[in-house]
Amino acid sequence: MDKTQSPSLVAKSQKGFALIVTLSVLSVVIALTVVLLSYFKEVKEDSDTTKALIQANVYYADVLDQFNKIKGKIGRLYRMPVSLRTPDGRFKIMLRCTPIASGININWLAMERERKKQHLFQEAQQLFDTLAQEYDLEEPDRLLEMILLEIGLGRKFVMHEQSRLIQKNGIISYQQFYGILSRYEMEVDDTKVGRIPWRKYFSFSRKSEKIDAEYSSSELISFLFDIDLKSVREWKGSLPRPSLESFVNENAGNYNEKKHLLAGGTFLGESHCTVNFGAGYKFTFDYIQGEAKYFEFYGKH
Repeated sequence: MDKTQSPSLVAKSQKGFALIVTLSVLSVVIALTVVLLSYFKEVKEDSDTTKALIQANVYYADVLDQFNKIKGKIGRLYRMPVSLRTPDGRFKIMLRCTPIASGININWLAMERERKKQHLFQEAQQLFDTLAQEYDLEEPDRLLEMILLEIGLGRKFVMHEQSRLIQKNGIISYQQFYGILSRYEMEVDDTKVGRIPWRKYFSFSRKSEKIDAEYSSSELISFLFDIDLKSVREWKGSLPRPSLESFVNENAGNYNEKKHLLAGGTFLGESHCTVNFGAGYKFTFDYIQGEAKYFEFYGKH
């Protein structure tokens, strides 16, 4: 009997083998396609980010001209973002700014020996003591010592990667201050320091000697004028809103007692600004006495 396979069985076997080979090749091609598409997507994202960074630098270089055109309307700028367009209408950015000096300047803590600035020191010291007591800090004297060392000596308590944010003789950013808080927490093992909403009370400006109280937090206004926090929040949310002076005097506070600390209607010339543009990109900078400083670029958010 002939054991040789019939032509039909051979043909089926060959077709089955060819199908397996074809499916294997297709699987490889599909896998490669997925990898390539993923790679192309990553390359495109990197390309878009690079393009956005270049655009951000161009906008940053031109931002002072734009800012100077609208700083006369600084009250509006502090309350809502402002849309700016290029003359040809091709590009649009959203500019939002907040006053840097809307709190008690942390650097006032180092003015104890400056006779003409004793009132600034006393205000900052009273606030620090109040927060330390309210949040029951373990070693407030040690934290104060670290703050004063940073103000006077510069970079002793700040991580190296943050050093570009720092200049001598002062704490000029919350990032710098946060470095001190982190070191204190580790050294003393006091987690309560992280519960204090420092940015609602203190500002971080090397030179400012006034408070932009119209834009201060409800918590700071409550502290400054000894007014119930709930009442301050209601005032903040009211439309139209009476002036701070009217509100304080109508709520048994004494506006004149703190008037020497307040900017009133004066533009202090220190703002922290955020510029949003493109497909979810942004950069930030500080506007200080007519100069744009401390540029930071962010990817998509």
